[in-house]
Amino acid sequence: MHFASLAALIVAGLLAGCSQAEPEAVVTLPPVPEERFTEVPVEPAPIEVSKAAAKTRDALIEEATRGSLRGLGEIAARNPDFKSNLGGQSHDQFWDLLRRTGVDPNRKLRELFDQPAGLREIDGQRWYVWPDLAAKDAADLIPEKLTFHDRRRLEGLIREDGIARIRAGEGYPGMRTAISEDGTWIYFVLGQDGEE
Repeated sequence: MHFASLAALIVAGLLAGCSQAEPEAVVTLPPVPEERFTEVPVEPAPIEVSKAAAKTRDALIEEATRGSLRGLGEIAARNPDFKSNLGGQSHDQFWDLLRRTGVDPNRKLRELFDQPAGLREIDGQRWYVWPDLAAKDAADLIPEKLTFHDRRRLEGLIREDGIARIRAGEGYPGMRTAISEDGTWIYFVLGQDGEE
């Protein structure tokens, strides 16, 4: 009797298992990655500045570290076409005014040199531009064309109002400086940080 009961139970269990509908196949799709995780950060090779440009950069950093506007003014005076502002004021007056309004040109210049350098060719001459983003053409600065890393840097440097100006077709609107390949200090303009 045990054998018959056991066999009946096994058959009943098999029939019960067969009578149940098979579970539907579950299809799982891989999650769509967020944009910030799709880009592999690729650091461009750093721009190697010429010896003459490096010498000028180092002299500027030295004067800026001392906090010397007069020292920056003397370097600017050795470069007759140097521009410090778009309003035509003398460098010393402009920088002094900035300092009195809470914008320290020495600190700003040191911050620029902490950024990577970019490269532009102007009239056959190579210019090293800090930050590197300021060396890009306006069309190449649109945030969607930049890597996630550069997009974040751009937002940090020029904020939303600066990005709006780029979207309107303007070039880099923030603080920037440039030194030519032969060591000439070309400009140090503060853009929206101090001129508008």
